[in-house]
Amino acid sequence: LRKFFAKVFKALYLITEERPVRIVLGDAPDQLPYTLSGDPYHQWMARHFARPGDLRGYREDLEAFAHRPLVSVVMPVFDPPVKLLDAAIRSVVDQVYPDWELCIADDRSTDPAVRRCLERWSKADDRIRVVFRRENGHISRASNSAMELARGEFTALMDHDDLLAPDALYHVVKRINRRPDVDVLYTDEDKVDEQGVHSEPHFKPQWCPDHLLSRNYFGHLVVVRTDLVREVGGFRTGFEGSQDHDLMLRITERTERIERVPRVLYHWRVHAASAAMGEDVKPYAYQAARKAITEALERRDEPGVVSFLEGYRGYGIRFSTPLKGRVSVIIPTKDKADVLGTCLRSLFRLTDHPDFEVIVVSNGSREKDLFKLLEGMAEEHADRFRWYAHDVPFNFSALMNFGAEKATGSHLLFLNNDTEITHADWMRAMHEQSQRPSIGAVGAKLLYHNDTVQHAGVVIGLGGVAGHTFVGTHRDGPGYFNYVNTINNYSAVTAACMMVERAKLEAIGGWDEDFTVEYNDVDLCLRLQEQGFYNVYLPHVELYHYESLTRGHPHMTKESYERHLREVGLFKERWSQVIADDPCYNPNLSRGAHDFRFEL
Repeated sequence: LRKFFAKVFKALYLITEERPVRIVLGDAPDQLPYTLSGDPYHQWMARHFARPGDLRGYREDLEAFAHRPLVSVVMPVFDPPVKLLDAAIRSVVDQVYPDWELCIADDRSTDPAVRRCLERWSKADDRIRVVFRRENGHISRASNSAMELARGEFTALMDHDDLLAPDALYHVVKRINRRPDVDVLYTDEDKVDEQGVHSEPHFKPQWCPDHLLSRNYFGHLVVVRTDLVREVGGFRTGFEGSQDHDLMLRITERTERIERVPRVLYHWRVHAASAAMGEDVKPYAYQAARKAITEALERRDEPGVVSFLEGYRGYGIRFSTPLKGRVSVIIPTKDKADVLGTCLRSLFRLTDHPDFEVIVVSNGSREKDLFKLLEGMAEEHADRFRWYAHDVPFNFSALMNFGAEKATGSHLLFLNNDTEITHADWMRAMHEQSQRPSIGAVGAKLLYHNDTVQHAGVVIGLGGVAGHTFVGTHRDGPGYFNYVNTINNYSAVTAACMMVERAKLEAIGGWDEDFTVEYNDVDLCLRLQEQGFYNVYLPHVELYHYESLTRGHPHMTKESYERHLREVGLFKERWSQVIADDPCYNPNLSRGAHDFRFEL
């Protein structure tokens, strides 16, 4: 019987996979049809997109809104396929939230049908206002022309061929009512082709400034307080193709009152001439983004070199601010001279940082080979190496605090003994981030011996407590929206390789020794985040990590398992809110998988 049902389900899947079908969500056959198939995202859509009954409920909810701001939807237009332009405008007209105006600037389109379409819509609905530019000025000038029409308290940015979900502005204004002082809002999005098939959902984190330097992760839908758009000067010419990214970089320098709405409310159109088709369609956009990021760094007095990641989405940044202060590398160990030797030799052989010291904290070591190694290192690197025996019952946090007390550096680099350095500038790269005033903990890409990812950031709530992202992915990723290869903010990074400025660590009271073995690094990162610092993952800092070769598995004995349960309980009690909704993750993504797949 089991085999029979397996064959049936397989056949049904193949049918729906190969032949998209029209499925209506809800009880009204003429509303909300989507082209769905056996694709997992289409299953997600069927569960999460608004049904007709939901939309009716939203309309009733509007009466309870204390504030109903006018939202100006700004749309620059230039020669889109008329069918797609018509659908884009209709998606605004069909909004559940009625207090909007559509401000369109036609950038002297060459297709007469575009003008006829715009004139027809402006006559049909007095909320639609159109200006026809006398000359083609490209998207930044056209966007500014549309902005001149805007009278709303908030401005929503929309492309001329995309679609708003019917409940898009409703959910945005609902969030405005929840946080009246908000200046910027953005939503999740997906892509939709000319046949109406949806794909590639982008579920975004809350406000993460280093994400925005790596890519314009705000994307669509973005809604900004209109006065703020005008205050920063609107859209700048010379940044065409990445004019929105440039605008968001400038706006977020003025405010951090930023809200994410974790719903797919914008559908980015995929067709032959659209930016959604891929990186080769509008290559000039990438040069514009690089320029925008470079100028943003200069404005913030954090100059750096911006590079486009070839073959991937995103940008890399190396800061050029002079390094200040010494770095103290703190390595705990127990025996295993061969393991520690690999770490130390690679560190001293490769590292090109001008001012660092290494402090090894031995805990309960007995092997003669280890002490021979330590004495040899002390002799060979007398000005940069020291070791201490701290023979107390094992407590990772206590060992880290002990090492920090012995260190002389202003930046502390906590490093596991079972790691191996692979690049000369790894410490420089971490230091240039650690000294930034906004940054808390700095983490690295850690690799297994087979060149797959062991750590590329930590998500709180993964596996019920916290877990590493992209485990087992190839070192080059790319992973979800190229997260493996881009600088990103995470709520935590692992202390197997983690740098923190001493003053910031001391401000939170150091390592919490109640976490003797597990989650101590995650707890430390969350306390930094709680104080307003952003923790950051660096993909260009790569080390091998031969995980837990010294201590073994933490749950091998009854005592260690009881300790594990105790520390899990403490962590859950302290950080229950972050476990429920990690700000650097998205509630639509799975807590049971490490690869950012969405939750079905």
